[in-house]
Amino acid sequence: MRKLAVAGAVPASEAPARHSLADRHDLWLMGALAAILTLGLVMVASASIALADRQTGQPLYYLWRQLGYTGAGVLLMALTTRIPLARWRAHGPLLLFASVVLLGLVLVPGVGREVNGSYRWIPLGPINMQPSELAKLFMILFLAGYLVRRGHEVRARFSGFAKPMALLVGISGLLLMEPDYGATAVLFATTLGMLFLGGVPLVLFLGWVAAGLGVMVAMVLLAPYRLQRLTTFMDPWVDPFNTGFQLTQALIAVGRGQWLGVGLGGSVQKLFYLPEAHTDFLVAVLAEELGLLGVSVVVGLFAFVVLRAFQLARQAEDREDPFAAYVGYGIGLSLALQALVNVGVNLGALPTKGLTLPLMSYGGSSMLVNCLAAGLLLRLAHEQRLGGAR
Repeated sequence: MRKLAVAGAVPASEAPARHSLADRHDLWLMGALAAILTLGLVMVASASIALADRQTGQPLYYLWRQLGYTGAGVLLMALTTRIPLARWRAHGPLLLFASVVLLGLVLVPGVGREVNGSYRWIPLGPINMQPSELAKLFMILFLAGYLVRRGHEVRARFSGFAKPMALLVGISGLLLMEPDYGATAVLFATTLGMLFLGGVPLVLFLGWVAAGLGVMVAMVLLAPYRLQRLTTFMDPWVDPFNTGFQLTQALIAVGRGQWLGVGLGGSVQKLFYLPEAHTDFLVAVLAEELGLLGVSVVVGLFAFVVLRAFQLARQAEDREDPFAAYVGYGIGLSLALQALVNVGVNLGALPTKGLTLPLMSYGGSSMLVNCLAAGLLLRLAHEQRLGGAR
């Protein structure tokens, strides 16, 4: 990294130390995660109640499903805290390979499910799995192990940097074929961030940043609908009933909320005006009902989790545990990017992208994978507090 007396009784000095809950776990991090999950459930219930009633006749349909996803996610989080990070390091390449296979299966006719022109899901009975969520997390685990194994090569030779970038380009190609531009951008930025922290030469880093920006500009210019989406973002009121409809409705919701909001459940925009109110635009409904204060609380909670992830990573670095450090940095970067993009889109500061708010927006794959990532952070905190895998 850049810095990186009774016979047979065991004597008291040799007896295993007993640690309290606060000694073994990061209660502040657990509290912040619990607050995010709880607030997400409340807002999904509020944002989806009218839509669920119209579609199914059950006003709480989406809430019950989200409760199931959250419950399964919390169980997965608890299980993950019991698995040493060393095991994730050993299986990182296999997990990434499995996620790449799933990304390929999404594109197979009859296997992947199409929604609004995109093939991003694999139906598994009552739920739909989104392989891109797995790919984002498993790329972090693989790259953390790679930076430990090939750290010197990454810092000293072009090949050490080129290998993970070639893998990233291949995975990004599969994501763009779905297409899933939001996941591609987050994956690309997270990977570059981890490589930078791993000590890659600044010239190579800046070169790939420039290349990535160039590809994005080319994609916008070569596809008229993408250029239209970008220009619509700049001034959605030019076409408020067509291309700018979603963003204008989100901005109306944010404007109605003002400082303290119109009250929980009082949103008007969720009544079939704002599309995807319980998924991509959950923050807009939250802003309308809870105001700037509510949005500030959400941003503060995510900022705390991301900052804590970086702090834990730095502690692992000081303890000479580079894999744990890279995992912490990678998860922190990924959560920060996803939250930043989602909130920015809802507030009209960024072009519309299909990225949900981690741990809050409705969705099974996103909830489960982000709970897995949170479990890895809690495991990292546990190992830092006890001085290793126990």
